[in-house]
Amino acid sequence: MNTPTSQNAALREAFLGGMSHAACTVNIVTTNGPAGKAGVTVSAMTSVSADSSKPTLLVCVHHEATAAPFIIENGNFCVNLLRDDQSFISDTFAGRFSAEILDKFDCADWAPMETGAPRVVDPLVAFDCKVISAERIGTHHVFVGEVQDIFTAKRGTPLIYANRAYGRTIRIDPVTSLATSQSDTALRIGCFHTFGPFMMPEIIAKFAQDDSTDLRFMDGDHRRLIEGLRTGELDIALTTDIDLPDDIDATPLSTLRPYILLAENHPLADEPNLTLEALTDHAMILLDVPPSGEYFLQLFAAQNLTPQIKYRCPSYEMVRGLVGHGLGFSILATKPASNLSYDGHALVTRPLAAETRASNTILATKKGSTLPKAAAPFISVCKTLFSR
Repeated sequence: MNTPTSQNAALREAFLGGMSHAACTVNIVTTNGPAGKAGVTVSAMTSVSADSSKPTLLVCVHHEATAAPFIIENGNFCVNLLRDDQSFISDTFAGRFSAEILDKFDCADWAPMETGAPRVVDPLVAFDCKVISAERIGTHHVFVGEVQDIFTAKRGTPLIYANRAYGRTIRIDPVTSLATSQSDTALRIGCFHTFGPFMMPEIIAKFAQDDSTDLRFMDGDHRRLIEGLRTGELDIALTTDIDLPDDIDATPLSTLRPYILLAENHPLADEPNLTLEALTDHAMILLDVPPSGEYFLQLFAAQNLTPQIKYRCPSYEMVRGLVGHGLGFSILATKPASNLSYDGHALVTRPLAAETRASNTILATKKGSTLPKAAAPFISVCKTLFSR
């Protein structure tokens, strides 16, 4: 194998970084036959053709993976496309638990496919294949398989790997009619999901009193709302001004000052003037949704401090519940009316120093967009309610 030049090495790193953003399904490729049973986790799997004598697909397996020579000798493989609750199987076949699990196949129940290759009993989909082509390209074997049999689950969603982490799919419904999106009586609003439950019900109740507007509502994370504005799926979004792109206009509504959330019996609960430095001696529960998570961590970074993050959680109420059980403090920006967690534990709040960078609640719109007539009274209602 040729030794890469420094230029090629830089290109390689850029390639790997770029490909890390490509979302892929997570698959366990298994085989069984004269050579024995083997399996490996792969993300490089794609269809080749549905219109050959039998459908074909392609998988790439690293040459150092123990499964590669088994697939070649057995002449078969099964692609087990995992569900989003089966990451443990993926981690096992990726070798992450090799010290605890000696036989990877012990992590799940299996059933033989037509070729003899093992199938996870309940994957999302399984493609049983006969090898019709095997070629070594660089560090990987490229196997093309002719599909012999297919298993499909009745329900479930795929496990996704992107940005070097597992994820799951979320359905995005398309805009079905431009006529609807341009209607003067239709208004499509979005709201940042962490503070939507505390703000939107009252806004909608006030705005919808005359019932003259066809109101559509969606909540989601910051990225989802911005994308909705850009594609025309949303007219207006209630969100924050953190990491706001240049193509989005903002109408300020109020200032969101970050505060410290503690359990009633937390050692710091009786301290009236807490600093970020004092918090670094205690466990933190991070609301880990963009851009909130990055914003809260930047508060520490601005003072050259590093918090002790014990738990990362994307759910606002889960964070409050963990804090309520005394598992750590959190920093949040939205204050619900109740000082109790969902399960009834008392919570207390303490302010951060005045110089701590605040964020703003805004109404976001796409620059240059023409808003429906219903937008003006909606914006007026928002401004009136937030002025309180």
